Amino acid sequence: MDEEVGARSADRDEGPLDRGHLARQTLGDAGLEREILSLFQRQSGVILNRLMKASGGEERRIAAHTLKGSARAVGAWRVAAAAEAVENGARPDLSPLAGAVNEAIATIETILAA
Repeated sequence: MDEEVGARSADRDEGPLDRGHLARQTLGDAGLEREILSLFQRQSGVILNRLMKASGGEERRIAAHTLKGSARAVGAWRVAAAAEAVENGARPDLSPLAGAVNEAIATIETILAA
């Protein structure tokens, strides 16, 4: 695990989405938060689909790495951890990652609907 990410783990909201982290990333700009969440909502599904269709280990690793970075940026720690396990080859089953992505997307949908 990345030292910087590990050092911040004590400050994390371990729910589907760490809104405090996202607010810090966007300097409290609510409009920017919504835009980033909307992008993550769309892209995480696309990347997950790419992972499920990946024909080789390298293609799978790259997609998982991409999803991990995006998830960390928005504070979707469960998605990031599950993507990291796939990236490292520790978890060939994509079910935990798919569940984490779906949970994050559901949370984002609730936020964007408000």
